[in-house]
This record gives sequence, structure tokens and C-alpha cells, in this order.
Amino acid sequence: MAHRASPLLYVFLLAPVFYLVALIGFPLLYNIAMSLQDVTLRNLGQLVRPFVGLDNFRDVVADPTFRKVFGNSLVFVGVNVVGQVSLGLVAALFFAETFAGANFLRGLLLATWMLPGLVVGALWKWMYASQYGVVNYVLQALHLTTGPINWLSDPAMAMTAVVMAHIWFIMPFTMILIAAALTAIPGDLYEAAALDGAGPFARFRYVTLPALKPTLLAVCCLVTIYSMRAFDLIFALTGGGPLDASNVLPLLSYQFSFQQFRFGIGAAVGTFAVVFVFAVALLYVRTLKYEARP
Repeated sequence: MAHRASPLLYVFLLAPVFYLVALIGFPLLYNIAMSLQDVTLRNLGQLVRPFVGLDNFRDVVADPTFRKVFGNSLVFVGVNVVGQVSLGLVAALFFAETFAGANFLRGLLLATWMLPGLVVGALWKWMYASQYGVVNYVLQALHLTTGPINWLSDPAMAMTAVVMAHIWFIMPFTMILIAAALTAIPGDLYEAAALDGAGPFARFRYVTLPALKPTLLAVCCLVTIYSMRAFDLIFALTGGGPLDASNVLPLLSYQFSFQQFRFGIGAAVGTFAVVFVFAVALLYVRTLKYEARP
């Protein structure tokens, strides 16, 4: 006799579908629609607005500010991927060893990731202060600099300051993912490699790295998505300045939309970022399928 599905099952299935459609699908489609329209404060509340096709995208691409910010975004994402994955791997290997206080230090590191981005930005803004910031104090105490560095007001240093803060903020997330993959590596592989005379570096190169390859690729995709969506930390730290030196696409979209009230242009910038993130998300899904293979 066939089992009939409980009505409660459909409720549980419809709930996440409704969530995705209402909070992700509709805003995404609405943003794409706005990017094809001339949207200003006058017609923002109207259902029918002038259709301009791809004019907003042409204006965006022709804008030198967008080209500079797009380059900033690529640099920001690239350095974050390298920095976060490298430091996350080192931290995961470090905490994989048994020593006193390991759990406390690991929890302390994870606590930083749980902080809101605005709070982290405000914290690092204080740390980067030219005259009383702890970063300049430490650098001068170690005789690494002869004077204070204007981390947030110097266009040559602003991106470096933002990248370091963001790596510190998100790195615990990569550490947890890599640490979980480390625990899944059979200990027999290390024992066999040690019996064959492999040292610590050889075991890391020929046992750990091959076993972590799918996870590291997935982590790179996730870090790329997180970095491409970065907004609150940069907004609190530099606001994209000075002279757009630390500006990125999500922040530029906000500036066009809510500071210049050019909502169609802002939506077009947001669509560029969405397309980039969507492409990386597809790569991440393919990586998950590869990782799931026996």
C-alpha cells in the first residue's frame, strides 16, 4: 500500500522556497529590471518607468570611476582569496596539534568572525589611527617605520588597510572549513608515509594537500563570493575613499543609488557584481559535486 505524504511535508518544503523567492529571487529580478530603466526620485514609487535598455550599462562602463572600482574589486578579491586561504590553512594545521589552551584560542579566534562588519570596521579604524592607533605604535616600537603611516587617508595605503582588516575578519571561517577537512584525512596515510621515511614537509605535500584539494577549491570559491559582497566593513572603515582608492562594486552601487539617487545606474553596477558572484557560485556547485565523488 502506497504511503501518502504528510501535508506537513509540503509546508516544510514550501517554507524555504517562499524564503528564496521573497528575499532573494524578487530583489534580484527587481534590481535587474531597474538596471534597464531610468529610475530617479521622481518615479521611484511608480510601477511604470522609462525603459532605456542597456544605456545604464553603457554609462557605467564608460565611467572612469567604475573602471577604477572594478579593478579595485579584482585586487581586493584576489588578495583576500590568497591571504584568507593561506592563513586559514596555517591556522587549521596549527590548531590540529594538541596543546594547552588550544580550544580557548580557537574559540577566541572564532569570536572575531561573529562580530558585525560595522563593529569590526570601527575597531580597525581606531587601530589604524595615525597618532594614537595601535598599529602604528607597534610598527614604530619594532623600528619597522620611522613615523606614523596614514593608513586610511593615504590613497596608496587605503586598499592595503582594508584588505588586512577583511582578511582578519573572515579568516576564521576558512580555518573552520579547512579544519573540518583535516579531520577527515585517515591517520593511516600519515603513518604509512612516515614508515616510508617521509618528513613533515613531504607528508604535507603528498598527503595533506592532495586530500585537501577539493576543500581548498570550494573555500576559494566561498571566499571569492564573500569578498565580492564586502560592504559593511569597508563602509565603516574608509567609505570607499580616499579618491575611491578602497572603493568596491557593492559600495559604488550604494553610492550611485543612495547618495547620487541614480538608481538605474546603481542597479546596473549591482548587476555586474551579481553576474560575477553567480559565475563563481556555479563553479562552487561544480566543486561540491567533484568533492562528493568517491
